[in-house]
Amino acid sequence: MSAADAFYVTTPIYYVNDKPHIGHAYTTISCDVVARFMRLDGKRVMFLTGTDEHGQKVAKSAELKGVDPQTFTDDVSERFRELTGLLNVSNDDFIRTTEPRHRDACQALWKTLVDKGEIYLGSYAGWYSVRDEAFYQESELVNGKAPTGAEVEWVEEPSYFFRLSAWGEKLLAHYERNPDAIQPVGRRNEVLSFIRSGLNDLSVSRTTFSWGVPVPGDPAHVMYVWIDALTNYLTAIGYPDTSDERFKTFWPTVHHTVGKDIVRFHAVYWPAFLMAAGLTPPRRVFAHGWWTIEGEKMSKSLGNTVDPHDLVSTYGLDQTRYFLLREVPFGNDGDFSRQAMIGRINNDLANDFGNLVQRVLSMVTKNCAGKVPSPGVDAAMLAQEPLIAEAHNLISRVRPLVTAQAYNKALEEIWATVGAANRYIDREAPWTLRKTDPDAMNRVLYILMETIRHLAIVVQPFLPTSAARILDFLKVDAADRSFTALGTKHALVPGCEIAAPQPIFPRIDTTAKTEG
Repeated sequence: MSAADAFYVTTPIYYVNDKPHIGHAYTTISCDVVARFMRLDGKRVMFLTGTDEHGQKVAKSAELKGVDPQTFTDDVSERFRELTGLLNVSNDDFIRTTEPRHRDACQALWKTLVDKGEIYLGSYAGWYSVRDEAFYQESELVNGKAPTGAEVEWVEEPSYFFRLSAWGEKLLAHYERNPDAIQPVGRRNEVLSFIRSGLNDLSVSRTTFSWGVPVPGDPAHVMYVWIDALTNYLTAIGYPDTSDERFKTFWPTVHHTVGKDIVRFHAVYWPAFLMAAGLTPPRRVFAHGWWTIEGEKMSKSLGNTVDPHDLVSTYGLDQTRYFLLREVPFGNDGDFSRQAMIGRINNDLANDFGNLVQRVLSMVTKNCAGKVPSPGVDAAMLAQEPLIAEAHNLISRVRPLVTAQAYNKALEEIWATVGAANRYIDREAPWTLRKTDPDAMNRVLYILMETIRHLAIVVQPFLPTSAARILDFLKVDAADRSFTALGTKHALVPGCEIAAPQPIFPRIDTTAKTEG
């Protein structure tokens, strides 16, 4: 398969200094949606996630726990691996930066940069934030702290440097040729402004701690955590073997999804490293926003972090996936509130979609002997029905939105068809037609069932478990659940039995009071 038929999507590798929270879940679910969508659309997909396990911050966290860094990272990394199972995530690989394959890839990239004259030995003196694992210029500090609010410390030590200053114009030219390479537009403007302000050579090694990938030929130095971490995207597809079929297929298609706080590392340092090594920059870096919690900044000190396990156990997995991607435009900041989540579940999922499925399939079970009714017209005539036409066109409306990672808009399009189906059933009133015109009732129910089939297939990337249950009710074969099954070719066959429906999205009782 060529790169034209492939798609590579990555989460950032998550830093193992604490347990996963809602922000990690948000990023991972968003990548899972686009990965599932592309697979259903016939592409060969590589979906990567994992953990970033080196650096001074990890070493200090392990010391505070009274354990060695490897033991510490083994424990915390496993929590992130478990998160992928909790969220029903379809990642193809889970990478850890402590793996031998990753060490080998990092050292190979380093040697390439040295051979090309892009890394040189010098000494570093400047401000460093352990929390951010980032260097800052004096002009970037705000009230003596990093722009993120993190504490900084003055560091003086021998260091290898990457010639970042030589890549400013080349980066600007790259982004001019590829205007969609950084999204959303606000993040792109932020990155371009930073580059235009002038780039300094970047310190890429440390000697004051040892928890990292040793610099080849100079083990007194370990690699700066970001050159180590970013290389994971290459490691997983076979680098340094650029003749590896995975590398040739997937690297030209790579899409990085990150939080807005690390866009500089992914859209300035990373493409510069790659171009300096003779490799192509990422196809796209999409930097999404942050979540506040009930109007407050999420913080361990405030005790308001949201555990994904709590969300899933309280509200349901697909309900959690839906809320996180429907509530705010991907790229914007969003506020999590339990009231808003309950509203989405009860209104969008239970009332709109769940009730549509329950009403239609219950009527078929009761009035059509549990079998797909005959529409009474041929496929060509049926395709002229406005609701069927809308269902058939749904994928063409959703595809460009998912491709652009506009997940909330994609869900809006899907729910527009849900709304059209609900208006159709209310207008046609098949419960009345049952007495006055049974053939018309059969046609109406068939049109609704075909619409539900299309909705269930298209919504699979967002609600995989719930969509599978709906398709199971309709007894749609597993082979007929990809996007190639949309349209009339794989339409429901009159006379085939369906399964009796069960509630898909239970309503949440908002009147119940918690005893204290």
